[in-house]
Amino acid sequence: MATHGQVITCKAAVAWEPNKPLVIEDVQVAPPQAGEVRVKILFTALCHTDAYTWSGKDPEGLFPCILGHEAAGIVESVGEGVTEVQPGDHVIPCYQAECKECKFCKSGKTNLCGKVRSATGVGVMMNDRKSRFSVNGKPIYHFMGTSTFSQYTVVHDVSVAKIDPTAPLNKVCLLGCGVPTGLGAVWNTAKVEAGSIVAIFGLGTVGLAVAEGAKAAGALRIIGIDIDPKKFDTAKNFGVTEFVNPKDHEKPIQQVLVDLTDGGVDYSFECIGNVSVMRAALECCHKGWGTSVIVGVAASGQEISTRPFQLVTGRVWKGTAFGGFKSRSQVPWLVEKYLKKEIKVDEYITHNLTLAEINRAFDLIHEGGCLRCVLDCQV
Repeated sequence: MATHGQVITCKAAVAWEPNKPLVIEDVQVAPPQAGEVRVKILFTALCHTDAYTWSGKDPEGLFPCILGHEAAGIVESVGEGVTEVQPGDHVIPCYQAECKECKFCKSGKTNLCGKVRSATGVGVMMNDRKSRFSVNGKPIYHFMGTSTFSQYTVVHDVSVAKIDPTAPLNKVCLLGCGVPTGLGAVWNTAKVEAGSIVAIFGLGTVGLAVAEGAKAAGALRIIGIDIDPKKFDTAKNFGVTEFVNPKDHEKPIQQVLVDLTDGGVDYSFECIGNVSVMRAALECCHKGWGTSVIVGVAASGQEISTRPFQLVTGRVWKGTAFGGFKSRSQVPWLVEKYLKKEIKVDEYITHNLTLAEINRAFDLIHEGGCLRCVLDCQV
C-alpha cells in the first residue's frame, strides 16, 4: 500500500482524562516496527472493560489513551520479521496475546501469554517502550495492546488473529472479547457436561454467551439470575430455561438456588464483577462437586471471601480470562463456527453507530437495553 512506511493521520477517539467525554482527534499513527502490525480498523464494539478504564477505576488505566479492544479490520502493513500476517489479511486484534514460545504458551495449561504483557500493561509497544500514537507530537497511550477506537492501530504480531476473509467484519468483531469469554468459560474452564444444572449471575453479553455455551454442552437447566426482569425475555433465546430475580426473595440468593436445585447447582458463573455476588455464586454450588467460575472483573483492591468449609466440602472456585481460548489459534476457529451457524454473534448486536458517535455508545451500554453496540470506524 502507498502508506507503507509512512505516518498515517486518521481519526481516533481519544480519552484525554478519566470520565470526560472522548474526543475525536486527528491522530498520527507511526509505521509498525519489527514484530508489529498496523491494522485498518473497520468495526469496533464497546465492552464494559473499556467503560471501566475510562471511569478512572482501573489502576492500570493511563491517560491520555485510545481505548477499545473488540474489533476487526484489515492489515495495512507489517514490520520486519512478521511472517504470519501480510497486508490485505482480515484480522481480529487480540488483547490476550499468544506467542507460542513463552513458559505460559508452552505449558499446555493456560491461554495466558507472557511475551508482551510487560509493555501492553503500561500502554506502550515492546520494541522501544514507546507509543505509536501521537496528537501534535504528544504521545497517546495504547490500551490492552489493541486500541481499536481508531481508524488505524498498531499491535504486536502475537496479538492478531488472521481470519476467513468471507466473514463479515461488522459481526465477527465481537469474537475479540465478550462472546468467546462466555462460551469458553463453559467449554474450556468449567467443562460443563450434558445433564448439568447451571446458574448464571448477570445476563449481559458475557452471561448470555455462557447460556449459549451451556445449552450447546447439553445442560439440563440453565438458571439466569439478574435484577433487571427486562433481560429475561432476551435470555430465553440464548438458552436460559428459568429466571430468578434476587429482589423477589427475602432469603439470600444462594439459599434460594440451593432450595430450587435439591442442594445446589453443578456449575455457576459470575459475569458481573461484584465480589459479594462471587460469594453467592460459589455458595449456591452443590456440596461435593459444584464448580463456580469467576468471569466478571471486579474493581481493583476488592477481595473475595467465603468460609473455608465451602471448599473443604468439595466446591471448586476458578477464574477465566478470554474464556481460556488461545487467541491466535482459536479465534479463527470461532469465526468458522459462526460461518457454519454453530454459534450466535449477530444476536448480541443491539445497536450500530459510527466512531464519531462513540460517546452516545458509552451512554447506551450503561442504559441496560444495549448488549453490544458496533461502531463503523471508516464513516
